[in-house]
Amino acid sequence: MSIGFPPGLLLIAAACVLPFLRGRLLAVCALAASGVTLAVTILAITGQVDPLTVPFLPGLDLHLLQVNAPTKVFATIFALMAFIGTLFAINEERRAELAGAYLYAGSAICATFAGDLITLFVFWELMAIGSTLVVWTGRQKDSGPAGWRYAAVHFVGGALMLAGIAAYAAQGGNFAIPVNPLDSELVRSLSRLDSAAAWLILIGILINAGAPPLGAWLPDAYPEASASGTVFLSAFTTKTAVYVLMMLYAGTTLLVWVGIAMALYGIIYAILEVDVRRILAYSIINQVGFMICAIGFGSELALTGASAHAFSHIIYKALLLMAAGSVLTMTGKRKCTEMGGMYRSMPITMVCGIIGALAISAVPLTSSFATKSLITAAASEMGRGSPALLDYQTLAWFNFSLMAVGILIHVAIKFPWIMFMKKDSGLRPTDPPWNMRIAMIALAGLCIGIGVWPDPLYALLPYPPLYHGENGALHAYHAWTMSHVLGSLGSLALAAGAFFILLPVVKRMLFSTRDTDWIYRQLFPVLWRVMLLPALRVVGKGHNFLIQSLPQHATRYVQAWRARRTVDCKMDVGQIHAHFKVDLFWDRGRQWAVGGVLVIITGLLGFCLLILLT
Repeated sequence: MSIGFPPGLLLIAAACVLPFLRGRLLAVCALAASGVTLAVTILAITGQVDPLTVPFLPGLDLHLLQVNAPTKVFATIFALMAFIGTLFAINEERRAELAGAYLYAGSAICATFAGDLITLFVFWELMAIGSTLVVWTGRQKDSGPAGWRYAAVHFVGGALMLAGIAAYAAQGGNFAIPVNPLDSELVRSLSRLDSAAAWLILIGILINAGAPPLGAWLPDAYPEASASGTVFLSAFTTKTAVYVLMMLYAGTTLLVWVGIAMALYGIIYAILEVDVRRILAYSIINQVGFMICAIGFGSELALTGASAHAFSHIIYKALLLMAAGSVLTMTGKRKCTEMGGMYRSMPITMVCGIIGALAISAVPLTSSFATKSLITAAASEMGRGSPALLDYQTLAWFNFSLMAVGILIHVAIKFPWIMFMKKDSGLRPTDPPWNMRIAMIALAGLCIGIGVWPDPLYALLPYPPLYHGENGALHAYHAWTMSHVLGSLGSLALAAGAFFILLPVVKRMLFSTRDTDWIYRQLFPVLWRVMLLPALRVVGKGHNFLIQSLPQHATRYVQAWRARRTVDCKMDVGQIHAHFKVDLFWDRGRQWAVGGVLVIITGLLGFCLLILLT
C-alpha cells in the first residue's frame, strides 16, 4: 500500500476537532486518531510512499513526504509515543492540552518526513506553538509564566533558524535535504561553520536541544505542565532537534564538545535538585548530550547509536515521568523531601519506575544497555585510530563511562529510593487509574523487550550496526559481550556503594537550584521598566498620531469636502464636523489603522522574500 501524505497530518487534523468533543467520545476519538497515525506511519516506513510536492515560489517546491535515513526510527517512536501518551492522558479530559499535544506530535512526525528546509521550518514552528499550549494548560501555579518564557525562547530560536535559512539562500544554497546525511553537500556546507548562515541555523537548533547556557527553558517549563503534558513534552522537542542536527550537521566536531558539556551540566544539576520532575528534566539534557556528541563523531556507527539511543530514551524517560506524574496525580506532591514509604500502596508505579530507572542506567536486560553502548563503541572505534594520546573521542568515551556512574546515582538509585523507599512520609496513595497503569506497563515491557531482543529496533536504524575490529574488518555489533556486561554491573555496584556512603551528604544537598533562566527572569523585567517601557511611551505618541489621529483628521477632511458639495454652502466647516459623528470617523480611521498594519506586515514579508530570491 502506498502512502501519499505525511502521517503527522492526521494528528494535526485531529487537533482541530478534539476541543469540541467531551467525555467518552473524546477518549475514543483521541485513541483512534493516534492509533491510525501509528499504523499509517508504519506503512509509510515499511512500504512505498508517493513523494508529495507542493509549489511554493517560482523555482522552489516544498517536499512534504520524503523518507530520509533516520526517518524510520524517529517517526516510529514519535507516533508510538503519541498513542501511549494519549492512553496515559485520557482520564483527565484536558481537551485543550490534548489538542496542543496532537499539534505538537503531528508536527514532529511531519518534520521527520520533510525534504527541504522550508517545510522543516514550518513544522518546527508548529511544534513550538503546540508545545507552548501544552505548558499553558498545565494548571500548575507557574504554568502561565513558564509558558510565556518557553514561547519566547523557542520563537527566538525559530527566528534565528529562519534568518540562517534566508542567509543560506542568499548565498545560493539549495533548500533540498538529501536522504543520506553522510553523503550530503548541504551537510558538508553547514558543518564547516564558515558562514553566518551555518551558525544561525545551528544556534537555533541547539536552543531546542537544550544546550547550555540556553537550555534552562527545559527544567523551567516541563515541570509546570500536567502529569500527562510532561510526558508529551519529553518526547518531541529535544529529539526532533537531535534528528535535525543529524540531517544538517553530522560530523561537526563542535557538537562533540557541546554534547559533553550538556551531559555534565545535566547530571550535576540533577544530583543537586529536589523537585522530582526537575530531576528528570535535567536528565533529559544529560541524555541528549550523549546523542549530540555521537552526531559530532559523524560515523555510521555513531549516527546509528544516536538514533537508537533517542528511541530508547523516549521510552524510558516517558516511563519515569509517568511514574512521577502518577505520584503527583495521587498525592499532589512533587518534592523529594515530601515523599517516601509509598512502596506498599503504589506497587505497580514503584516497579515501573524502577524499571525506567534501571533502563536509563543501561543495566543489562534493559533497552539502554543495547543502545547507549553503540555510542561508546563508536567513540572507542574512532579514538583507536587516532595518533593523539588524549584525542576528543577518547575524552568523550572517558566522560561517558564516568557519567554512567552519575546517572546511576541520580536516577537509578536516588529517584526510586527517595520516592518509594525512604523514611515513611505517612502518605498512602493508591496506584493511578487503569489507563495510566496500562501505559506504564506497556513502556516497562518495551524497556525490557528491547534490552532482551534489540533486533527489531536495529532494523529501523539508518545504518546497519557494524563496527571495525582490531584488524579493521567489519563485524556486526552485539551488546551482549562479557566486557560490556561486566562493565555495566561494575558501574552499578560502584554507584550503589557511592550513593549509600554519601547519602548523608545527598540529604543536605537536596534543594531547588538556580539555572541560567534566573538571569532573564531578573534582567528582562528591569530592562522593561528602565529602557523598553519609556522608549515605547515616546514612540507610542508618534505611533498614535500616525495610526489614529492622522487617519481621523484625514477622514474628517474628506467627509467635510463631500458634505460641502451636498449641503448648503453657507454651513461652515465646524458645523459639518459636528454633523458627522465621531464614531463614523473612528470607524474609517480604524480601517485605515488596520490597513496600515497590513501594509507594514506585507512590506516585511516582501523584504524576506526578496532576501530568499536574491
